[in-house]
Amino acid sequence: MPTPIALNSLDLPKSPAETRVVVAMSGGVDSSVVAGLLKQEGYDVVGVTLQLYDHGAATHRKGACCAGQDIQDARRVAEALEIPHYVLDYEDRFRTSVIEAFADSYLAGETPIPCVACNQTVKFSDLMETARDLGADCLATGHYVETRRLESGHRGLFRPVDLDRDQSYFLYATTQAQLDFLRFPLGRLTKPRTRDIARDLGLVVAEKHDSQDICFVPSGKYADVIERLRPSAVEPGEIVHVDGRVLGRHDGIIHFTVGQRRGLGVASGEPLYVVRVEAEHRRVVVGPREALATTSLDLRDVNWLGPSLDGCGEAGLDIFAKVRSTRPPAPAAIRWRDGRAVVELAQGELGVAPGQACVIYDGVEAGARVLGGGIINRPASAAGPVQGIAAE
Repeated sequence: MPTPIALNSLDLPKSPAETRVVVAMSGGVDSSVVAGLLKQEGYDVVGVTLQLYDHGAATHRKGACCAGQDIQDARRVAEALEIPHYVLDYEDRFRTSVIEAFADSYLAGETPIPCVACNQTVKFSDLMETARDLGADCLATGHYVETRRLESGHRGLFRPVDLDRDQSYFLYATTQAQLDFLRFPLGRLTKPRTRDIARDLGLVVAEKHDSQDICFVPSGKYADVIERLRPSAVEPGEIVHVDGRVLGRHDGIIHFTVGQRRGLGVASGEPLYVVRVEAEHRRVVVGPREALATTSLDLRDVNWLGPSLDGCGEAGLDIFAKVRSTRPPAPAAIRWRDGRAVVELAQGELGVAPGQACVIYDGVEAGARVLGGGIINRPASAAGPVQGIAAE
């Protein structure tokens, strides 16, 4: 009987010295620690940094990923670790696949998540191809998420130990082929432990602050970016109450998102929230808080990583759904209806925005498996259509 081949810490049947790992280095502490840990274990580590936009352009924000200072930080870490480091110009690809798609989604009345699109089209597609061209056995990143080998031989995607840093919501669209090639060494570490390791390794980025905003949006002002990219598409329209009353006018739907309360520009005797954005009519519909309630979600562009749903019948599969990055997964059920994925939320949610992701889990705790997810189409709202004018 043949002797089983020993697997290294990355679940690969080679010694670390014989295993080439490309590390996606953003210039932050997380990816730098990944490179440092793997180098320390004896792996053949190659660092790659993607320049995603012109760091001298107006869209640059101090602390944003993959711009000027971050590239310099990644290079300094690579030099200290004595590993090869490459900077690849992906500006055109990033602009087309992420920034312009972001603008078009906002103009369609949605609230998009560009980080998901970036992972799908740039980091886990183009970068993986580059990693293979460099002879890599796998691609490692600094995301807080975990993959593990399943009985099928493929790898599953799981929530990390540090749920405060959980990034699985942004990675649900990773395909099975990509998961099999990816590794996430920080999945079993907490953020404080990661910083301790950075200090122990003497990395210059050990105290560097994390970026909180979308990297190409200065100061969180999405409308400025969209107006610059699509100046002729921003048109004024009406602000309408769910009961049909016209309350005022706006300067463009890009200034509004579902659930928004502040900055509506209308006076009312009750607190009002954006209930939905009707891009086809350039209309912003507002209403009381209870009008935000949503119990059923229709998903598109579904990426399913879990077991087959065949045989689940009309009842569907009991799951936990996460409808916003800042909310925990909540009890729900998923079923296929007329070829569409429909998620029924057991307790309902407030302020579910089309364009956001609905990510499906088999539990809520650390180590829960990501079963898949999709983009939320316009949700069914308890408020129903705007009275008297919805049939335009």
